[in-house]
Amino acid sequence: MNHRSLGERTFDAANAVFMIGLSIVTIYPFLYVLFASLSDPSWVVQLRGLIWFPHGFNLEAYKLVFANPSILTGYANTLFYVVIGTALNILMTSLGAYALSRQQVMWKNPIMFMIVFTMFFSGGLIPTYLLVNNLGMLDSRWALIIPSAMSAYNLIIMRTSFQAIPVSLEESAKLDGANDFTILFRIVLPLSMPVVAVMILFYGVGHWNSWFNALIYLRTRDLYPLQLILREILITNSTDSMMTGVGGGDKMPIGETIKYATIIVATLPILLLYPFLQKYFVKGVMIGAIKG
Repeated sequence: MNHRSLGERTFDAANAVFMIGLSIVTIYPFLYVLFASLSDPSWVVQLRGLIWFPHGFNLEAYKLVFANPSILTGYANTLFYVVIGTALNILMTSLGAYALSRQQVMWKNPIMFMIVFTMFFSGGLIPTYLLVNNLGMLDSRWALIIPSAMSAYNLIIMRTSFQAIPVSLEESAKLDGANDFTILFRIVLPLSMPVVAVMILFYGVGHWNSWFNALIYLRTRDLYPLQLILREILITNSTDSMMTGVGGGDKMPIGETIKYATIIVATLPILLLYPFLQKYFVKGVMIGAIKG
């Protein structure tokens, strides 16, 4: 056995303490919101300081949240934006990355320069709004999907990953009569599943958390995503519609716990998705970031 020096053991201990502390600082805000949402509303209103466990066990806030039709409609809209938007993102990013990763493609370097240029300079909000309006997508679901169909940063990651695949595989497939679509969907993408999983996570989280584009482009409330409903509840304090039948003296306390419960309801699904993709995360980013 190799005997570790005192300095090495000290470093490992300090590193462990630091990581534990960092984990606590990262996790505690979520636990604070969770404990507050499950606590007695009157106690939450009077609270000043930290929460280490729920005070009582009260699910009334969650019942009121799920009874609110706006929350359910927002959930359905957000699921649509996440599923359809992410599918389109993966398709467009894969097509672009595959084309720009092939050696024989003409003008790929100037095209890549123009794509990277958009990461530093963009037209801005007003030209984008005018474009969406002129395309007839204003106040429609597509206004949240089409303009963000592809991310330049994610395109670069996927392109670099595709470049690491041996050219001999593509040549062998072409000898067997495969075209570019067959090579992409039956060879390149299956060999790049770690980076595809990372792209699904990046795009999915982006769509789930998106609210600004909805605030700008949508006017019809039935199209609002969940995060825009959450913004109304937290910022404009619009919890009155959820408290029908609640006594006047109880409205203010239950209104506070409704805010915490809404945050949990809006955050939990994407947190549950992460463990299934986490094992691909580091590998996918590294494959897409380093070209051997």
